[in-house]
Amino acid sequence: MGFLFLWRMNELLYNIGIFFYGTTIRLAAPFNVKARQFLTGRKGLLDRIANDFRNNPSEIVWFHCASLGEFEQGRPVMEAFKNDFPKKKILLTFFSPSGYELRKNYPGADFIYYLPLDSKSNAKRFLEITQPSMVIFVKYEFWFHYLNETKKRGIPLFCISALFNPKQRFFKPNGGFFRDILKKFDHFFVQNEASKKLLNDIGIQKVSIAGDTRFDRVLATASNPKAFPLVKQFTNDRLTVVIGSCWPADMAFLFPIINQSGNIKFIIAPHNIGESHIRQVEEGLKLPFTRITEANETSVSNSGVLIINNIGMLSSLYQYGDVAYIGGAFGDGLHNILEAVTFGLPVVFGNNNLEKFPESTALVEKGGAFSFKTQEEINQYFNQLTTDTAFRAKASAICLKFIEENTGATAKIMQTLSTWKS
Repeated sequence: MGFLFLWRMNELLYNIGIFFYGTTIRLAAPFNVKARQFLTGRKGLLDRIANDFRNNPSEIVWFHCASLGEFEQGRPVMEAFKNDFPKKKILLTFFSPSGYELRKNYPGADFIYYLPLDSKSNAKRFLEITQPSMVIFVKYEFWFHYLNETKKRGIPLFCISALFNPKQRFFKPNGGFFRDILKKFDHFFVQNEASKKLLNDIGIQKVSIAGDTRFDRVLATASNPKAFPLVKQFTNDRLTVVIGSCWPADMAFLFPIINQSGNIKFIIAPHNIGESHIRQVEEGLKLPFTRITEANETSVSNSGVLIINNIGMLSSLYQYGDVAYIGGAFGDGLHNILEAVTFGLPVVFGNNNLEKFPESTALVEKGGAFSFKTQEEINQYFNQLTTDTAFRAKASAICLKFIEENTGATAKIMQTLSTWKS
């Protein structure tokens, strides 16, 4: 009786939290673009989904991704499903506008939506409409009602590329409600041994170490990168540093290095490509520069800096570099370093919150990546990487070996999913 009461109280508190989250979004919407997108994208959403699914005869596999990073981890598995089971249709949902707005036209999925907020009624109606035969959550986000309804209906439920740490509430003494949410999954495919042990310690044994599917994704990109002749002409066989997904906090460290670089070329791809952000980058430069959208053969030949002010190029741009800087560590979180590493580029980045990105700490320990806190440290790393050919070559070889050792997660996951019997 006491356990049931405690469970009901936790569920009530969870529902109150979801209600207040939705209320906060509505209040913020007039003043915040993402909040407005979050709200607008969910207006009449279940009716739209019902209309889209009205005459659907195909079996559905549902993938849920929190945002863009999780999408990149789920993408190799989605594409493997499409390849192995062409008659099945992929339903893809996002929680965050950062993922949905950038990937709402992704051709690898047949249906793409925001995920309606997690309430009992929304979850029941969503599943009644879509009728998935399998549900796959990518890495994070464990929504109680969606998972509970999925389990009640006997639909096979999986989590791929999962990553856990002891600070999460599942592993706290008072985290029983959230531990029970995890126990609704039929199987976890985790990235590392530490995550497996954490799950085992709370009684979850259906766990496999598959690794991170992003390795498979970046290797596929590197095997067939897009070609950009103007970028190749810009580098002109000179040593080139690619600065990916940088923020103002990153550029504060980088401007002194760029402006005293001598014969080195720089490709800068800001995370935010709004006009004000691009101008802020340009105002900090003392070298001749050109934007990729305005570039021609003359301008790239006369510039020391190429600014990428559009979307979709970065993952292939690393093929033209020798060293990479990856931004984000001084803000919301380090961006994807693997896109650069797969081309053999040693990577430099800030040292904040790296525990959330195990590939970064692993590569620092191996000697293929370099994290810094001070201007003196980043200056030292860039000096070594750009002047010591042997040092750079050794770091590059470590990066390539790191990718080779960690690919294959998609195949491991698909081996289980494709033969799963519920």
